[in-house]
Amino acid sequence: MTDAPRSDAAVAHDYHVHSNYSDGTAMPRMVRAAADAGLDAVGFADHCNVSERDRMIRAKYEYGMTLDRTYPLRREGIESLRERYDLEIYDAVELDYAPDDEAEIRAFLADSGFDYAIGSVHRVEGENVQSHSTFADRSESERRRIVDDYYDALADLVESELFEIAAHADLIERTPDLRGYTTSDHYELIADAFSRSRTVPELNAGRALGDYGAFHPASDFREALADRGVEFVAGSDSHAPDELRDRIPAIEEAFDSWGLDPAKLASVEKSARLSPAEE
Repeated sequence: MTDAPRSDAAVAHDYHVHSNYSDGTAMPRMVRAAADAGLDAVGFADHCNVSERDRMIRAKYEYGMTLDRTYPLRREGIESLRERYDLEIYDAVELDYAPDDEAEIRAFLADSGFDYAIGSVHRVEGENVQSHSTFADRSESERRRIVDDYYDALADLVESELFEIAAHADLIERTPDLRGYTTSDHYELIADAFSRSRTVPELNAGRALGDYGAFHPASDFREALADRGVEFVAGSDSHAPDELRDRIPAIEEAFDSWGLDPAKLASVEKSARLSPAEE
């Protein structure tokens, strides 16, 4: 483990990292990085899509995001790593969410037995909201409609309670052509949904140290959530060991500066609820 000083808001659990079972790095290297970062637990939440829509099926096979088929193999690898490392290693999933796919998602989660599930809205109208080129030629009204649709889908995700965690709640802000269209009404919509749901948001560091330069959710969004008593788990969204080592101290500093304590899932079963993180 690292000897670097820890923040008062020390992060013990990182619920959101990726492995080579989607678009990340081999699990042993990620687990070593988690140990180096001083974590007590790390969760592999690889990308997964169970939609039966033709376009989503093609994308899954073209990009190799096939955890719906390979998770039993990954599970064997996790069990092996648990025997070698003195930290908890969670067997989780990050599932693409769309309202039309709820039946398939529900059935998959019931059958697969993950420790917990993270839900993400990555697409609106079939388009990846992180694609910088897709929205460049869209009109102002079209961009506003896309952002509205994104937050409507996110509210549906939270209200569905299919997931323990909702990832990068204002992901759409990463995309320059869609940035700035999020309004206080969007924040209020999602904050109200979280306040009524067992699903909780993460403090996501996926682009905090990169080109975007900020955490998800943004400060005004965090305030709307905190005003309603909504807590945050930590999710580095790391795809490589150095990302994990660098992002954990940054997440700790963020929690500390905002006067928030990182929360943890009370269990890693499907009925998990939040409880304050206590040492």
